[in-house]
Amino acid sequence: MTYQIVASTTVSPDGIALFDQKNYHIDYGEQPKKDTAGLLIRSVDLHQTPLPDDLITIGRAGVGVNNIPLAEAAAKGIVVFNAPGANANGVKELVFAALTIGARPMLAGSKWVSNLKGDDIGVQVEKGKKAYVGTELLGKKLGVIGLGHVGGLVANGASSQAFGMHVVGYDPYIAVDTAWHLSHHIKHAADLKGVLEDSDYVTIHVPLTNETKEMLNADAIAMMKPGSVLLNFARDDVIDEDAIIAALDRGHLRRYITDFASPKLIHHPKVTVFPHIGGSTTAAETNSAKMVVQTMKTYLETGNIRNSVTFPDTDMQFASPLRLTLIHKNVPNMVGKMTGVLSNYELNIVNMMNRSQGDYAYTMIDLDQVDPKRLQKIAAKMAQIDDVIRVRVLSH
Repeated sequence: MTYQIVASTTVSPDGIALFDQKNYHIDYGEQPKKDTAGLLIRSVDLHQTPLPDDLITIGRAGVGVNNIPLAEAAAKGIVVFNAPGANANGVKELVFAALTIGARPMLAGSKWVSNLKGDDIGVQVEKGKKAYVGTELLGKKLGVIGLGHVGGLVANGASSQAFGMHVVGYDPYIAVDTAWHLSHHIKHAADLKGVLEDSDYVTIHVPLTNETKEMLNADAIAMMKPGSVLLNFARDDVIDEDAIIAALDRGHLRRYITDFASPKLIHHPKVTVFPHIGGSTTAAETNSAKMVVQTMKTYLETGNIRNSVTFPDTDMQFASPLRLTLIHKNVPNMVGKMTGVLSNYELNIVNMMNRSQGDYAYTMIDLDQVDPKRLQKIAAKMAQIDDVIRVRVLSH
């Protein structure tokens, strides 16, 4: 079987090249066609784009998925993948650069030097450099909100001998595997106040959810240490922009450094804004593309799901000749109805797995060899079950 893939030209060619010519046909663009099985994109906004019934998967070569209508995709049985952690090192390095900028007025100093005129530049520099004296990060306290892919790297790096900062982290949802990789030098705060009140620098690294929207609002900022510096390389809406500007204006915050521009921020004298370049390195873009293409291929060829934002991770060894995959509503007795169909055809189930996430669930059923025409009848019967959204037949 040949899968039709539409890939954006903004996606790294090294990732697209993983789609082998034997099983995939690549068209370039950013809009799915009628027979498109997979859509591979970076930042194009799909909220106004019709999603065709044949579309099986969408791959986002990056982390954020706010450009994809996730609820609509899930309702149509479209598995959406992203690339969590693929750009984490690139973001981490920019955060360290921002920390240094927050400690020392190097950007202002560089701008001042570039405007000097005359033959005595050296004399002018020595005379004026006192205006750009800064501080050091060594021994300062860094509060890290969110200890996932990026936050964990930032916390570990800042607490190392290279920076020598005292790090306190806060993450009520931290995964066990992530916790094992954190340095023992990092202290853990029990609540948001514990990470804000004594930190000289605070950096936030959380996904945008209903719980984290404007997580750093006026009340939270009031808890921060006077004269502290806030960094945001997560999402623009995890902070209350008006509250931050007010805190800067009254001197409670010394500086705000972010990767998210807005009309209110870009001309403020105490704000440093980058043009959303946290993950904009060649390595990060290549890693993101490779990761998401691999997960798309795995799903299309085996039905196994990993790193999806619409359906649960589901991984079962594909050792039997045939596999049925079913995307369906997460309601009672769905598995019973599926096995009932198979029992009517006197088929033996070799292996089976069912996983659920929110309103939806995913089931894989491995079968022995079945006559193709009979198999299509079985798949059609499965598709007729109430609350079944999509049925696929895969051969091994």
